[in-house]
Amino acid sequence: MAGLIRREDIDAVRERTDLRDIVGEHVTLRTAGVGSWKGLCPFHDERTPSFTVRPQVGRYHCFGCGEKGDVFAFVQAMDHVTFTEAVEKLAHRLNYELQYEQGSGPRREDVGKRQRLVDAHKVAAEYFVAQLTTPGAAIARDFLTEKGFTGQDAAHFGVGYAPQGWDHLLKHLRGKGFTDEELGQTGMFSAGNRGLYDRFRGRLIWPIRTIAGETIGFGARRLHEDDQGPKYLNTPETTLYKKSQVLYGLDLAKKDIARSRQLVVVEGYTDVMACHLAGITTAVATCGTAFGGDHITLVRRLLSDDGTGGEIIFTFDGDEAGQKAALKAFDEDQRFVAQTYVAVEPTGKDPNDLRLTGGDTAVRHLLESRRPLFEFAIRATLKNFDLDTVEGRVRALRAAAPVVAGIRDAAIRPGYARELAGWLGMPVEDVTAAVAAAGRPQHGRDGNRQAGPDRHAPAGRAPEQPAASASPWRRDDRDRPAGATRVDGDGVPARPLPGTGPSFPRPDWRDPAVGMERKALEVVLQVPSALTASDWDRFDAAVLREPAHRAVHEGIVAAGAAGAPASRWVDAVLDEVPEVLRGFVSELAVTPLPASTEENLRAYAEGVLHHLFDAQIARRKQDMLAQLQRLDGGADADRARALQRELMDLELQRRALRPQ
Repeated sequence: MAGLIRREDIDAVRERTDLRDIVGEHVTLRTAGVGSWKGLCPFHDERTPSFTVRPQVGRYHCFGCGEKGDVFAFVQAMDHVTFTEAVEKLAHRLNYELQYEQGSGPRREDVGKRQRLVDAHKVAAEYFVAQLTTPGAAIARDFLTEKGFTGQDAAHFGVGYAPQGWDHLLKHLRGKGFTDEELGQTGMFSAGNRGLYDRFRGRLIWPIRTIAGETIGFGARRLHEDDQGPKYLNTPETTLYKKSQVLYGLDLAKKDIARSRQLVVVEGYTDVMACHLAGITTAVATCGTAFGGDHITLVRRLLSDDGTGGEIIFTFDGDEAGQKAALKAFDEDQRFVAQTYVAVEPTGKDPNDLRLTGGDTAVRHLLESRRPLFEFAIRATLKNFDLDTVEGRVRALRAAAPVVAGIRDAAIRPGYARELAGWLGMPVEDVTAAVAAAGRPQHGRDGNRQAGPDRHAPAGRAPEQPAASASPWRRDDRDRPAGATRVDGDGVPARPLPGTGPSFPRPDWRDPAVGMERKALEVVLQVPSALTASDWDRFDAAVLREPAHRAVHEGIVAAGAAGAPASRWVDAVLDEVPEVLRGFVSELAVTPLPASTEENLRAYAEGVLHHLFDAQIARRKQDMLAQLQRLDGGADADRARALQRELMDLELQRRALRPQ
């Protein structure tokens, strides 16, 4: 079998891959200083961005949950692949040919399984697109024309055609070298008594892609009258395709979603096409499932949903099913910080129908006529009651009060209580009291308190949830010294961890000397190029006061002595420090440095280091002066003169340091 990927190739792939680009496919990143970027963590649900990326050192670190690593670790975590598969995927992206220790490359069957499945989908997507131009696809082209789409539109969205027959795609992919075992895992084929056969036959095909643009599944629309299958047929759940985690059109919409901080959720593939062609390029659609929690987690990172703006607009049909979908969206809305709206076309037309009858303007008008989702949910509830009778109004109040009480934002809840009073024609005081009662925790028969709708956190905050992968070193902010640098994630431990090596007390960064040590470590890890040869000599000789800082310093000295290359500098340091401190090193390596330009960054780095060196000299001078005071003037004259010469030399060294 093939050997391991050569270390030189791994380093080359790491050097040539921009960590910011890879992370940016999943998270909207905003600048956090020179060379630093921040966004909402993709590993746990959070309201305030704490996920920091430092491309220059090739590391990321979440100060909320402690997740950390390099570009390979990120790809492994997001795509659920092995290290080898992550390297191969990034090399494939770069068009970089990997070399293996026991040969020029792996055999076909040894290549990462996930990449093989992705490649099969890519070939299949190209095949479907090519088939759309064949004579047998006339029915598909006619359908697109009837829906208002041109051949250019179809090409933009990658729309294709699956020909009628049982094994056209199967033969094509076999001819490209894919095995039946591999093809059986793609979801593009069904298994019968005689083996595999094409799942999609005689249908219009849409590729379903990841946010990074990889095709991982397909959606297929019935065209022929003799097709007894469902109107829409999607790829079943596979190792690649999880319908609750993908949104059709997100690969095309992600940049505009991040730029405008707007997301439009529609119901079908043609609706996404219609919206984009009408200028609503933030539209996406679910793939045969409701818009749920995994979708929210996905798009919140793109929206930078941190309470500083943004909007989500749901479009639904005006029928009963559409209203149920809107109310389902209202339940999920509580996880968003951004404002949510609903746009319902009264006559039941979807965006594609609107574009056919009213043009692009009609689609844009639908979005402009959006209403807050809270209002829609309340009004939809009231429609179930006869508001012309006293009994009907009372029942409507009982049904609608919990909806209002369930609004997370306490600042707008009273306003909707007043609106509800107006819609019901009832006194505001009565409605407000009913909402308050609906929001109070109820006591069950067993006497235990049961949380009511008021369980939601105050405005702008989510209910407390444990971090997805919090480190056992995590320490509550209440234990953190006031004004100290935040270290919620993998920081220096507050108490020993059994079985993981030595333990270290948590540094008190309120102490200026301790804070200066931390800053020096941040500089050496992040901008080692700022150190001159003499700086390195001084740093190597430095003695840091805090045990954790001292251990990291020793790791840095060891990595430098081993000649660690720039591309693996932080990784080399991580290899040299105790395991229990690796999270702390990761944190130091990505903490944003207070500089607005590269020139300022270098000046800051020099200033911090010279401050450290000055403090080291001052400490040594203090020790020598104490020794001088203890000497006997006559008996220790030679020793006294030697100490005085050393003191003079130290003073010259101190003066040689440039001021910060």
